[in-house]
Amino acid sequence: MRLFALVTLIMCAFAANSVLNRIGVALQGMDPMDFATVRTGAGAAMLWVLVMTRAAPRPAVISAKRFAGATALAVYMVGFSWAYITLDAGFGALILFGVLQIVIFGWAVIEGGNIPVLRWIGAAIALLGLCVLLWPSGDAPAPLNGAVSMTIAGAAWAVYTLLGRTEADPLGATASNFLLCLPLVAIAMIWGGIGAMPLPGVMTAIIAGAITSGLGYALWYRALPALPTTIAGITQLSVPVIAVTAGVLFLSEPLTLRLIIAGGLVLGGIAVSLTARR
Repeated sequence: MRLFALVTLIMCAFAANSVLNRIGVALQGMDPMDFATVRTGAGAAMLWVLVMTRAAPRPAVISAKRFAGATALAVYMVGFSWAYITLDAGFGALILFGVLQIVIFGWAVIEGGNIPVLRWIGAAIALLGLCVLLWPSGDAPAPLNGAVSMTIAGAAWAVYTLLGRTEADPLGATASNFLLCLPLVAIAMIWGGIGAMPLPGVMTAIIAGAITSGLGYALWYRALPALPTTIAGITQLSVPVIAVTAGVLFLSEPLTLRLIIAGGLVLGGIAVSLTARR
């Protein structure tokens, strides 16, 4: 139950990231790349304050694994931000989490893991629910650049998730990843051009970086060693459902039959997956 509660809290933090990103960019007028850079900087600052005040030794910042984690995190941040310049929010999330499932399950197969049939069925049901929730209703094709950017972001987040399975120091690893990621994201921001930075948008990005990203990712690295690889992927399918529900509760977005059906499918698929033995 403690693990279930921890994972539920983490998924809520991930969903809050989406909501805060929508508020900062769509409602408060901040450029997506600027938002990502401020978010990364705030996350690095928060995590390193926690690292410096704890009794444990400071983590090694320079190592092959840290560079791998930081690169994966930076590619995710940049790809995610660039994709949402042209993509609809829902369709972008569908691409992101669809790619995540493919990479996670593909890696589990490559490793020779014995994935129970119920877990495959549960993942399919949950992914179907995500399609019901997020599939665009219009006939216009998705912009190619945005779709490619989100595909790369989804693969990078899957790599970041896989790297966290063997972390002995989740807080130290996440702090180092964010610190090394910051200059990479900042270079992408400068290359794309620095836009307007309204104070409400900056404050929203700081909250997203320090709390829902920094602390949320550190908790994710703490939970990953206790989760089967495929379960780590499947549980993240709940994030768009939580984000849309939060939009209904806090942003006055409409509650539709489509959302209710999709939410039931996603949560039901996750429940079926959790019933499968390792």
